[in-house]
Formats: sequence, structure tokens, C-alpha cells
Amino acid sequence: METSTATASKGRPREFCVDRALTAALGVFWAKGYDGASMADLTEAMGITKPSLYAAFGNKEALFHKALDLYEAEKLQYTREALKQPTARAVAEHFMRGAIDAQTSNCDPKGCLGVISATACGAEAESIKADVIQRRSSSQAALVERFEQAKREGDLPAHVDVDGLTSYLYAILQGMAVQAGSGATRADLTRIVDTSLSMWPGR
Repeated sequence: METSTATASKGRPREFCVDRALTAALGVFWAKGYDGASMADLTEAMGITKPSLYAAFGNKEALFHKALDLYEAEKLQYTREALKQPTARAVAEHFMRGAIDAQTSNCDPKGCLGVISATACGAEAESIKADVIQRRSSSQAALVERFEQAKREGDLPAHVDVDGLTSYLYAILQGMAVQAGSGATRADLTRIVDTSLSMWPGR
């Protein structure tokens, strides 16, 4: 576990756990979004001073990018597992049901960090939005390729617009995230998934 040295109030060096502090920062960003998370919110949750935050992570913007890395590694594992499913329908179902688990967890904030942060405002937030969009584009490209494979294998009908199908699935996922953040229940989101799967073009 990585640690960093901060300066205690009496001038003595004090170590803190970088991983734990980053996890705490992720929780703040996830709950409040990039704009809504103040430095006071972050330092209080992380249990460190502002100079210690700068020393260990850089500025708020750099901290957010590290928090987003952690979010993808820990909270979006289901998206990588989804691509390994045997059929395109199973891929979509794994994505959507995994999203329900992530968005309605009792131990994490509701909704999706990427969707929340894509609406960040202000000059410094431009790099935040660009990062979120780039990551989403990469994920969508992987999904397009998986659906193209399904089409080649006859798992999806030949007439299916793979790019359109991928965009449709992401629109569903983003809509679920917004609804989860607005108080939708697990049952509400499950109904959306079931309805979407009933209209799926493949097996």
C-alpha cells in the first residue's frame, strides 16, 4: 500500500495512505461531481491538508484524473467482463445489469461518475470533459468491434447498424445513470433493462 508523507500541525512528518485518500476523493467526486467538489470537501474526506494534497496528487484536476482511473479499474470491471460474453445480447445484458449493480450500490454514491463529470463547467473542466469523452469513445469502439464480430458470426442480423446499436445501448446506460442519481430504485432500472432486452435485434 503506497504511503505519502505530510506535515503535521506541529511540524512533524506524518504518513498517510495514498490509496485510502484517493478512494475518499473518488467518493467526493462521485457524489458531488467535479464542479461541486470543493477543496475543503476533498481534504476533509481524505484526512489531509491542502498542501499535502498538492504534494501527493498535484492540483484538483490531476486528482480527478487519478480518481477516474481508480473508478474505471474498480467500479467498471463489469464492462470488460461484458465483452467476453458469448452473444451480443448477453454482452448488452451484462453491461446493463452490471450498471444497475454499480449505480445502486449501498456503499457508493448513486449514478455514474462519467455522466456526472461530463457536464462539468469552467475553463479547467474542459480537460475533465475531454478525458471522460475520450474514455467513453474508447469503450464504445470496443463495443462496436464486439458487435461487428457478432454480426460476422450471424449472431446479429446482417441489416443491423452496429454503430447505431452501440449508441442506443450507451443512451440507455447514461439514462439509467441519470435516473439512478435522481432516486430511481433497482426495480425501476431492472424494468428498463428488461424492456430494452425484449427489443434486442439478436438472439
